[in-house]
Amino acid sequence: MRTLPLLFSALMTLWQMSAPGLPPPAGGAGSTPTTPQAATRPPAGLEDYLREKMARRRIPGMQVAVIRDGRIVFSGSYGKANLQDDIAVTPDTVFSINSATKTFTGVAILQLVEAGKLALDAPVSRYLAGLPQTWQPITIRQLLNHTSGLPDILVPPRAQGTGTLVGDGGEDAAWEKVQTLPMDFPTGTAYRYNQTNYVLLGRIIDSLGGMPFTRFIRERQFAPAGMRHAGFGDSRDVTPHRAQPYRYPGGATTLATGELQHAFDEFPLMLRTGAGINASADDVANWIIALQDGRLLKRESLRELWAPGRFNDGRATSWASGWPRIDREDHPAVAGIGGRRSAFFVYPRDRLAVVVLTNLAGANPEEFIDEIAGFYLPDFSVANGGALPRAVKALRRGLIARGWDQGLAVVADLKRQDPAFELREDELNVWGYRLVQDGQTKEGLAVLKLNTELFPASGNTFDTLAEAQAMTGDREAAIRNYRLSLERDPGNRNAVDQLRALGAPVASGTPARH
Repeated sequence: MRTLPLLFSALMTLWQMSAPGLPPPAGGAGSTPTTPQAATRPPAGLEDYLREKMARRRIPGMQVAVIRDGRIVFSGSYGKANLQDDIAVTPDTVFSINSATKTFTGVAILQLVEAGKLALDAPVSRYLAGLPQTWQPITIRQLLNHTSGLPDILVPPRAQGTGTLVGDGGEDAAWEKVQTLPMDFPTGTAYRYNQTNYVLLGRIIDSLGGMPFTRFIRERQFAPAGMRHAGFGDSRDVTPHRAQPYRYPGGATTLATGELQHAFDEFPLMLRTGAGINASADDVANWIIALQDGRLLKRESLRELWAPGRFNDGRATSWASGWPRIDREDHPAVAGIGGRRSAFFVYPRDRLAVVVLTNLAGANPEEFIDEIAGFYLPDFSVANGGALPRAVKALRRGLIARGWDQGLAVVADLKRQDPAFELREDELNVWGYRLVQDGQTKEGLAVLKLNTELFPASGNTFDTLAEAQAMTGDREAAIRNYRLSLERDPGNRNAVDQLRALGAPVASGTPARH
């Protein structure tokens, strides 16, 4: 599976079904939900669901908070903050929220707009002098939604980690180096997630806010929201009650993942507008409440904060001002997502928000937050298809009724009932793969096979099916489908790598991975 175009580009991985050597996700100190503000008991089955999810994804420690109608209605702390010293997660434990920090930067920028010091559609050159000529027309909004086209100041890691600054020195050298690099694409024509954008935003906050951005965010957001435990820092800093982050080798939680290891976060000061906040789930929940009740921004500013940007051709961007947008027919949301370990979704129409913080890089809570929301929104429950698109929900109902091996017949019936009925390749890929992840192997493989039948010219559908088959132990089928993927897409480097890993010969002339 070379690319799964998930909303906010979450990496899809297969989670280990059990956790040898790890403590149970609940039980003992730190496992009992703490609900200092909760007015209602959690919905039936929610805690069992959370424990099962932790076990399946081998998450050492986790906090969850749910906000409904402006107050925290559930707050739970589970598992271990520190395995080697047997320290439980408590309500006071703080987790790194990594790139979800960008949502706080977006709020800070809108606060400067409210103060009359900044305009979102003004060029960055109005506020920062001495920038390269090609950078100067970029607007503040384009920095916030990653459509600037700027070169990235951070070189992404090969597997897990926080990457390295460009150049051979520290922050100053990286800043000088990035200004000599070419633009990635013409401004406003494409999207690319990029840390340089947020370095510039940090410099603007420093200048217009009259203080370092870390202090500006502490004074203007942490304090009024009552975020008692929140602060900036990484693995080098001594942070009270900070959960030790963990990872599995290679950056993927698969059946061959290996033993759990420590993970180390390094966020140079200049990058801490993009990543660097540590907080508890209750801290983040109280911040969301403050954001929505007017303590941090006026109502019209909040609408602006969560509105999509626009590409030059008028298309909406997938990001708002520091917030990924989850645009869909039912229960749309805005999100903060960080480090494949922490995430929160806000559902404005439903007056609901869910926060999940973990200490496992690779837990990917953004993949199951909608399922937690389903305990509060009945039509969003797992039993009713969760967050699946409407067309996929209709397919699911048909497969449950007629059998998972009757996919083509179910699709034909749905098309007869509604000639406009249409399924998307990427949506079926995501759904089928998640079914395999969650132990529904027969059902997931049936969906992925159906996807190859509906989109037979796509190399990616065969690649995803092959990956799922390899993970479930069907080596011969995986080899066969990786080869079919290569026939359709000879440039599929992932298929080449996986065939070699499976010990299968690769046709001569197939491009090698560099």
